[in-house]
Amino acid sequence: MNPKHYLITALLALAALYGFWFAGDAQVAAALLVFALPPVLLAIAAAHGWRRAGFTAAVLALLWFSHGTMLLYAEPQLRLQASLETLLALAIIHAACLPGIRAWRSKHEALRK
Repeated sequence: MNPKHYLITALLALAALYGFWFAGDAQVAAALLVFALPPVLLAIAAAHGWRRAGFTAAVLALLWFSHGTMLLYAEPQLRLQASLETLLALAIIHAACLPGIRAWRSKHEALRK
């Protein structure tokens, strides 16, 4: 799987997690607008080739990671959702950094030869 598809998959998985998480909430529309809409829009932007989609997703993933980590400690009944949110945020950061890591590796491998 190339980094672009990896990023899109991770973003859509995070949006789906939020969709299931807030399905029974009284204010589901507001929760989905705040939590699920940004990853969906970033996935669409990445699919259409927006060059800053990975960077923007990685910056927002730091917030999602912090949110998930905070809930892991604060809300024991939400541990499953919070751990999934944390793992997906890490996957988004990894997917966004892959092109840079690959470029760095290829540059340094060429210098070693």
